[in-house]
Amino acid sequence: MTIGAVCKQLEREFPGLSISKIRYLEDQKLLSPQRTPGGYRIYTPADVERLRTILRLQRDEFLPLRVIRQELEAGVATTASDHAPVRSRSRPAVSLRTPPSLRRVSDALAETGADAQLLRELQEFGIVKGTVRDGEPMLDDSEVEILRAAVRLREFGVGGRNLRLLRTSAEREVALLEQVLGPSLRSRNPERRKQALEQLERLAEALSQLRHLLLVRDLRRFAG
Repeated sequence: MTIGAVCKQLEREFPGLSISKIRYLEDQKLLSPQRTPGGYRIYTPADVERLRTILRLQRDEFLPLRVIRQELEAGVATTASDHAPVRSRSRPAVSLRTPPSLRRVSDALAETGADAQLLRELQEFGIVKGTVRDGEPMLDDSEVEILRAAVRLREFGVGGRNLRLLRTSAEREVALLEQVLGPSLRSRNPERRKQALEQLERLAEALSQLRHLLLVRDLRRFAG
């Protein structure tokens, strides 16, 4: 199967999929299709299933590519059939205790299926800020995941303007956590700072769970 045929087969399940994104995943050593003598890519059914698994892990569990690669290599991310769900996980894709990794904007767009217009909109409303390193625009790993989530929300007509409320809510939560743990996080004592980071993660998780429960409660009322 050619790369164009693969893209067409999966585009209904993954609307943001493009040939350039499939090629990007190949560049990242996640896919290894066979080549014809003329250099054309040929995807086997196993290649298509592997691609579907990668895309599901990105879309449904927000896992970064390095984690997906590790799980594929370990054999824990495969599916039994084209329609079998990927095993559920609860781990966060981005951790507070690991330093942020930077990605070129062009790579982030290819990986998430976003376009430059969506990125500009998110930047305009302060959802994504980005940085510049050696003259190259970059996004850190958390902003890549924000971009990925924004792609999914756009399918429902939710754009950057609508997400300002979430940004404001996040800023208020950060202010609350800073009020509680700020002095410990600024401590020069390594052990005290380590404990504060652990507490920060637990508090952030508790706030996230509370936010989710409040949303579920109010949505139940809305849905009748």
